[in-house]
Amino acid sequence: MAVETQPEALDYHSQIRPRGNYRWVICALLFFATTINYVDRQIIGVLAPTLKRDLHWDDIQYSNIITAFQIAYAIGLLLSGRFIDWIGTRIGYALSLLLWSISAMAHALVRSVWGFSVARFALGFAEAGNFPAAIKSVAEWFPKRERALATGVFNAGTNVGAIVAPLLVPWITIKWGWHWAFLITGAAGLVWLAFWLPMYDHPRRHKRVSSEELAWIERDPSESTTPVSWLGVARYKQTWAFALGKFMTDPIWWFYLYWTGDFLDKKFHLSLSKLSLPLVVIYLVADIGSVGGGWISSRMIKHGWSVNISRKTAMMICALCVLPIPFASLADNLWIAVALISIATAAHQGWSANLFTVASDLFPRRAVGSVVGLGGMLGAVGGIVLSKTIGYILQYTKSYLPIFIIAGTGYLLALLMVQLLAPRMDPARVDS
Repeated sequence: MAVETQPEALDYHSQIRPRGNYRWVICALLFFATTINYVDRQIIGVLAPTLKRDLHWDDIQYSNIITAFQIAYAIGLLLSGRFIDWIGTRIGYALSLLLWSISAMAHALVRSVWGFSVARFALGFAEAGNFPAAIKSVAEWFPKRERALATGVFNAGTNVGAIVAPLLVPWITIKWGWHWAFLITGAAGLVWLAFWLPMYDHPRRHKRVSSEELAWIERDPSESTTPVSWLGVARYKQTWAFALGKFMTDPIWWFYLYWTGDFLDKKFHLSLSKLSLPLVVIYLVADIGSVGGGWISSRMIKHGWSVNISRKTAMMICALCVLPIPFASLADNLWIAVALISIATAAHQGWSANLFTVASDLFPRRAVGSVVGLGGMLGAVGGIVLSKTIGYILQYTKSYLPIFIIAGTGYLLALLMVQLLAPRMDPARVDS
């Protein structure tokens, strides 16, 4: 593949790194927020057997509670991006995390299916603000050449959260009870707020940002600050390049999160104690993919490749790495299956880091939150559709093979849609 060279790419290559790295402190805050987001999201899955036994739920009642979260998450993603674009990243992110922390702790106070559904709905709605706010923060604090890497770093928090939950929650539950598991993990968000509010501000107003670092952050062409609604961005084909990419690949990540344990249990008859290590391995490798996927495209840009070629090449590499995943359902050895799933989850996270960054490549900072919110909403809707599909497939075929085939081919189809809708990654000319 020939390398496109554009003035933007060559200029990136020629610039010297600035003195000052406070932007990476901001990235660390985003990483910890995302980790807390996934711990609060995953806790009910870890506690499902305990809650079903103690509260006498059946599978249908439990699925209704999970569905309440997914519906609220889809609605929240649609609205939260616009809200954060309007109110600003600092306050918008703080309000989102405050609400989801309260919602997470509220689970400890309810016992009925209705009560858990309400708490879960509130959690899903509030948690939806995390990614629009984080992506907007990256757009505010990083030049284009570093955005994919920064996104990959904070997005690695999804895997850390998926690891922390099964390690921490059972210990708390055994020691003090499941009520305290919700209270303690929910309170972690309040601790994060104590750091976020005094440490975050726009780079131009931040006392810790040197003039050299500010120049580095704002090296891309200046942009208007007039807010754009999600209805306003919906008319641009660049929006649908991002949104359809999310619709076709986000559900696959939800599949890994909620069905990998079930697959390993059914395929290899693992007890709960023996399931922990494979899951930890899978999400540790996924962490590597999250950072590595962002690093690849950022490295290409640094070496003179265009943003268009760099992002899509990295996404193509990730899409190809997922292709072998159907063999996981055919593997007779546990660790071969784990290896294949680990590669697939790592590839998804690398893909996701670049796809999120595409939103900030194609749109000005003032529209990024709305675009990410719209795309995330479609991703959540796709997750609901795939979840129902998985249930029917397993009921009638008793096999994970068709599901893994869907998971293996979804990324190439998504990349095709991105290419058709944004062939040169031309930024959208967003009107005020």
